[in-house]
Amino acid sequence: MHIAALSIELRLPACRTLKEKRSTLKSLLAAVHREYNVSAAELDHLDDPGSSVLGCVVVSNDEAHAQRVLGRIPGWIEGHRPDIQVLDSAMAMR
Repeated sequence: MHIAALSIELRLPACRTLKEKRSTLKSLLAAVHREYNVSAAELDHLDDPGSSVLGCVVVSNDEAHAQRVLGRIPGWIEGHRPDIQVLDSAMAMR
């Protein structure tokens, strides 16, 4: 069993309030889950409306598959959500 985790640091320039941020992230997390079948949640910068850190996790019997799935997510966010900027991402395997 292989567990892959992806951390994505985001900038949310259109969000001025925490309510706007929650709405933006709720739709983003649902879309990422629907598109890639991964678990996803906000991990850090909870009280900052302009930034966020997301975590995405996938469990697979194939390490390369898990890496491929998670490796596509930052580019997908940039391509499908022009209102969100991906600042950094890091992957860890276990």
